[in-house]
Amino acid sequence: MNQLLKEKIIDKAEELGINKIGFTHADPFYDLEEKLHAQQEKGHHSGFEHRVIEERIYPEKIFDQPKSIIAIALAYPSKMREKAPRVKGERRGEFARASWGKDYHSILKDKMDQLIEYIRSEAEGDVTFKPMVDTGELVDVAVAQRAGLGFIGRNGLLITKEYGSYVYLGEIITNIAFEPDNEVDFGCGDCTRCVDACPTDALLGDGRMNAQRCLSYQTQTKGYMPKEYRRKMGHVIYGCDICQIVCPYNKGMDSHFHEDMEPEPFNTTPELKPLLTISNKEFKQTFGEMAGSWRGKKPLQRNAIIALANYRDFTAVPDLLNVIDNDPRPMIRGTAAWAVATIISKRPNEDVLAFLEEAVLKETDEETITEFNEAIAGLKERLDAIESKRRDKH
Repeated sequence: MNQLLKEKIIDKAEELGINKIGFTHADPFYDLEEKLHAQQEKGHHSGFEHRVIEERIYPEKIFDQPKSIIAIALAYPSKMREKAPRVKGERRGEFARASWGKDYHSILKDKMDQLIEYIRSEAEGDVTFKPMVDTGELVDVAVAQRAGLGFIGRNGLLITKEYGSYVYLGEIITNIAFEPDNEVDFGCGDCTRCVDACPTDALLGDGRMNAQRCLSYQTQTKGYMPKEYRRKMGHVIYGCDICQIVCPYNKGMDSHFHEDMEPEPFNTTPELKPLLTISNKEFKQTFGEMAGSWRGKKPLQRNAIIALANYRDFTAVPDLLNVIDNDPRPMIRGTAAWAVATIISKRPNEDVLAFLEEAVLKETDEETITEFNEAIAGLKERLDAIESKRRDKH
């Protein structure tokens, strides 16, 4: 069953810098059917997934006469070689590790294209291929697990023996029949560290999650971030690493095989204040090659505002007031109003309160008006409490 070709492909993969490769059959992923439908019915999908569930389960619905699937993994760094220097009063945000360096989609696609080109040159007959990274139809972790690259952990990520879960995944469907590799046994045992550490209780403990509750998802939405997630976001303005950081399999894992994946410290941990007014051109030049830029600058600017509030950075108040005064987007203005009220809540300012009361009169979006009114009400309540305490002393 093309064993010699398989061995050649494995050797070529190593030559191309592919860290792990595995082969599996192209039978349907029957075990996913009930899980995916249940997640959809419960509203646990993020909306970023491929929408047609049957095409995620049955390879034959997206490829003519599939015989095998080749799964690959590229290991990425978990630690920065260099960090941006600390400057007093300069607050920085952070991109999660999966967005460090150049967008992994393009890196994986390039590796798979090179591998496909090699297979074409070595295989006999009419061979066909369909490569995909996580924007494709198939469920990457399910393919990778079945191909023996690792096992799906309680956090829903693929965990490999060699690199932990710090791996990017891709797969290639083909009409070439290969001997499938053996699956890896589930290795979490009774460990529930990722489930316990998840700040939003997004992990269900069996490899599934409520994606709507995942902080990684929340940082990528374009509307208002629900208040219950804002404090929990901290200063990570894209993605979330918590379930990986606490995983025992990731202890000591830090892979530096691919130069394109190395983080640029000033981009990976950007200053927050300049993000508030960054132009489209500057944004594209600075963050355009990162996976974390795919949703555009609006979510990252919103998250930068939230991060400044979480830092309780008083020096950011003038910048945030400027956003309220001049930014054309209601959601950004409303988030800035919340942030200002959060920052000055312990030392409320009547001038800022008056500014917000005047600004809300210009708003027409109901959700934005609510954000302003709640910020104003909170500051008024705090000012009243301070005044009451002052009167009691006298």
